[in-house]
Amino acid sequence: MTHPALEPARLGRLDLANRMAVAPMTRVSAAPDGVPSSDMADYYAEFADGGFGLVITEGTYPDTAYSQGYFNQPGLATAEHVDGWREVVSRVHAAGRPIVAQLMHAGAISQGSAYGTERVGPSAVVPLGEMMPEYGGRGPWTAPRELTVAEINEIIDGFAAAARNAQAAGFDGVEIHAANGYLLDQFITVYTNQRSDSYGGPVANRIRLTAEVTAAIKAAVPGEFLVGVRLSQTKVNDFEYRWPGGARDGEAIFAALADAGADYLHIASEGRNWLDTARLDGGQTITGLARRISGLPVIANGGMHDVGQAEQVLADGHADLLSVARGALANPDLPSRWAKDADVAAFDRDMLEPMVTLANVRAWRQAAGHELA
Repeated sequence: MTHPALEPARLGRLDLANRMAVAPMTRVSAAPDGVPSSDMADYYAEFADGGFGLVITEGTYPDTAYSQGYFNQPGLATAEHVDGWREVVSRVHAAGRPIVAQLMHAGAISQGSAYGTERVGPSAVVPLGEMMPEYGGRGPWTAPRELTVAEINEIIDGFAAAARNAQAAGFDGVEIHAANGYLLDQFITVYTNQRSDSYGGPVANRIRLTAEVTAAIKAAVPGEFLVGVRLSQTKVNDFEYRWPGGARDGEAIFAALADAGADYLHIASEGRNWLDTARLDGGQTITGLARRISGLPVIANGGMHDVGQAEQVLADGHADLLSVARGALANPDLPSRWAKDADVAAFDRDMLEPMVTLANVRAWRQAAGHELA
């Protein structure tokens, strides 16, 4: 019997060979100016060759003002970035798989930029925790500068321009990163957004920026170009946060993004398993609620390399597709392994030490004797 994750699916106007997507994973392995490398083309092609139905890139910064999150993070802000991504896209397409670029503005938790050191956010609130050494950060955060409305409009324009750049590079779509504690999620989160204008206060205002970014991108690209949105409750610097309004907040968020024209929603579980983050009051799951309220396809994330959990999520109607991160790093051919009932390598945190670079991932695979199934 075929595992439901291996069955074909449709996402927007894309026909997918199966329901398994590579989750976006920061690898800080681009050139200092943000241009993707040939190693990155090899890395993404490996997932496509390994049978994943959809490849979603790591977060790419959309502008050269304040959006870059890490040194050696790739961008989609310049002509050179576009040229660099063309090789990556071509390699994935050669394997017959679509690829989506994730657009990410780091905001208050930027750890390094080639374009300056200023951090911005919805409010001048010091982020929780400390910078992440695995992404090249050290020490405590400092308070960002609060964005003006004029600067917010420039950020929206930057996302739209980056989406046009993604189209020019040959991508099949973009995913707006409104999850995991980065800028758009900072606007959604109550303790990082203390604004008193139309972008702060009730959840309908806090989701406004993400909805405006979505609408601006939809207006900037052709109708067949896929536009998704990634959301989460937990964050890279706060694994415990949950939307204070629970399902009511979710209903407002999902409806606003559907109204803005999103083609799909991707619900992340940063630092936690789907089982830990998906449950809402009344027995609902956040992914199931997203499907019901938005009417859009939903991608579930968090421990989806587990065969049993993956089957449960799909068979019980909690989501339409699954995104895999750790399991894909250890097994870039995971769908092929499932199809053949072959052994699956366990994820080892050591592959990301001391930093989450492609070189460290490759060294771990070689040491482990990893071979594609």
